[in-house]
Amino acid sequence: MEEIHAELDGCRRCPLCKGRSNLVFGVGNPHARVVFVGEAPGREEDEKGEPFVGEAGRLLDRILFAMGLHRNDVYICNVIKCRPPQNRDPHPEEIAACEPYLRRQLAAIAPQVIVALGRFAVQTLVRDQSALGRLRGRWHEYEGIALMPTYHPAYLLRNPAGKREVWEDMKLVLKRLRTES
Repeated sequence: MEEIHAELDGCRRCPLCKGRSNLVFGVGNPHARVVFVGEAPGREEDEKGEPFVGEAGRLLDRILFAMGLHRNDVYICNVIKCRPPQNRDPHPEEIAACEPYLRRQLAAIAPQVIVALGRFAVQTLVRDQSALGRLRGRWHEYEGIALMPTYHPAYLLRNPAGKREVWEDMKLVLKRLRTES
């Protein structure tokens, strides 16, 4: 992981590098059984250099707690490592520049499960442009790793009713982890 991070430090592979304050590589256990993958860093993440540090991150922490997990039990990263301007969705060329590093991160961690958070991360990782509501709640695969799509914590802050569906998704994740231990 340190080697991958060192390669990315100072990255100039796409125009997003021009507007970033910090590269947002990822945090957590490099031997985690579960990796949470979000979309891209927001303002607070860009300032701090860590994923999910704002209000959505605090909600993710509560989801982890409900699962009996903590940040140091899992690994958390994003598809894109630099903040897009005005938090827009990353462009295809930005994904193409960044996704090889995500693949390498996931290969180095070798988790049992990936939880993809939010429409953009889900559609990117499962290579399916269907609505997130149609993709969530059932297993998919990314690079040979089981993947559970679910709503992004930021979405849940705006739509609290979605928490029930996220909890159903997390129960499937926990069940899979129990059966594969």
